[in-house]
Amino acid sequence: MLKIIKDAVPRRHRIVSGLTVQLKPEKIRVSLGTAAVLGLERCTMSSAPTTAYFMTYVEGRCIANCAFCAQAHESSSDLSLLSRIEWPEHPFDRVLEALQQKRSVFQRICLQALNFPGFQDEIYRISEHLILRSRAPLSLCAPPLIKQHLERLYALGTDRICFALDASTQEIFENIKGRKVNGPYSWEKHWAALNDAVKVFGKGRVTTHLIVGLGETEEELLSSVQRLKDLGILASLFAFTPISGTKLGGQEKPSVGSYRRLQLGRYLINGGIRRAEEMSFKDGVLKSLGTSSDSHEKILASGEAFQTCGCPGCNRPFYNETPRGPIYNYSRSLTYVEVKEAISELGVK
Repeated sequence: MLKIIKDAVPRRHRIVSGLTVQLKPEKIRVSLGTAAVLGLERCTMSSAPTTAYFMTYVEGRCIANCAFCAQAHESSSDLSLLSRIEWPEHPFDRVLEALQQKRSVFQRICLQALNFPGFQDEIYRISEHLILRSRAPLSLCAPPLIKQHLERLYALGTDRICFALDASTQEIFENIKGRKVNGPYSWEKHWAALNDAVKVFGKGRVTTHLIVGLGETEEELLSSVQRLKDLGILASLFAFTPISGTKLGGQEKPSVGSYRRLQLGRYLINGGIRRAEEMSFKDGVLKSLGTSSDSHEKILASGEAFQTCGCPGCNRPFYNETPRGPIYNYSRSLTYVEVKEAISELGVK
């Protein structure tokens, strides 16, 4: 095991000593944009990732059966996909060498973990090596973990942890991740795992994902964002992306206007500027944010609300959209024209 020396320096700079490093996995999946930055693949990019994105490799599919996911065990989608992004497999040793050479390029490392027997030990092995080689803060997005595993990952130096709810309500959760789709997850256990994670990692260092466009109302989604915020958990928004071969492959994307309203509402809630119950809704649709005109104008003019939300340094270029648009999450600062367009799509006061 690795010995982590805790002292007064920030966690990302802790010294790792007593190197009895566990065996490396043979392969890992790397998002196409990350692989291009690392020199492992060639592709044209209009916006490069500022976080290095990796995914655990397993022969076959995830044992979960999320209705929107290309990795689901009943999906017939290409196994190299997660959302609309390709994640080609590469030898882990080669990835580590490339990462060490390019470590100053990335602000953060993000590891996405599939659900398979023994995934807990696999993510620990991968995380050890990623932290050693990059010395960048590491975020982990995984199936729910028990407190013992959380404490182990925290001691290793994992910076942030994410368990993805994806759904804004229990009913939708059961329909897309739980028993209605023969999935292994439950609403109650996800919330319990998130609460345990806050106890281990602290408030503001635990995240979750909410997908817009699964049948929820805007009021339901923002109420969930508020509930999470009150617990010290930060919600990131994703636009539902239909993937051929998944159970929801024929469903439509959410409207851009609805997504813009939810981006702005989430920004205000997570920033502690406004609470969900202070906003006005009609038939579940956000109608008023309840902010003063001056603060409202400054927030809108910055365009920050419409950029990718997630861990610090995360920009996820084109995860939910093609470069042709419509753009749901901007992976960079918006231009003046883009800000004006986003504001025009809102339809709120």
